[in-house]
Amino acid sequence: MYRFYRPAIVKFALNLWPPFWGAGIRIVRISEDFREVQIKLKLRWWNKNANRTQYGGSIFSLTDPVYALMLIGILGKEYYVWDKQAEIHFIKPGNTDLYADFLISEDLLSQILKATANGDKFFPEFVVQVKNTRGDVVSEVKRVLYVRKKPQYREVQDPDGEEALDEGHALS
Repeated sequence: MYRFYRPAIVKFALNLWPPFWGAGIRIVRISEDFREVQIKLKLRWWNKNANRTQYGGSIFSLTDPVYALMLIGILGKEYYVWDKQAEIHFIKPGNTDLYADFLISEDLLSQILKATANGDKFFPEFVVQVKNTRGDVVSEVKRVLYVRKKPQYREVQDPDGEEALDEGHALS
């Protein structure tokens, strides 16, 4: 597949990106095939809440837009990939640095490719666990993405010319 960009460049850029940098979020590793990403959220005085634990917004932010960027890196320029929906479940206070490992399995990637080959929309769901330094789960974040092959790359052309940005899509 065509590589839209390289993992090292993405890592460098995201580590300088103000929303990540300011929140104390750091990309630790991106695999060469974009299938694995590891992220760290450093506990700093400016990202603590009133209870002196990790601010929930920072925990949520560390998961955005990771899966979308992973799929863009894997699928390349032939696909639209957008965050569509997300929810977070706080399990316990984050009173240390936090970590998250993002994985895209071969099975899920095969499902995505099969479901979108003719231009159909697909909404893969991902759940990532955010853990503290002891390995305890602090929160679980569910993300739903929108994936669709761009019209010019579809095996069957869409007679209506429908574009990817229909109702309710958020940009990441």
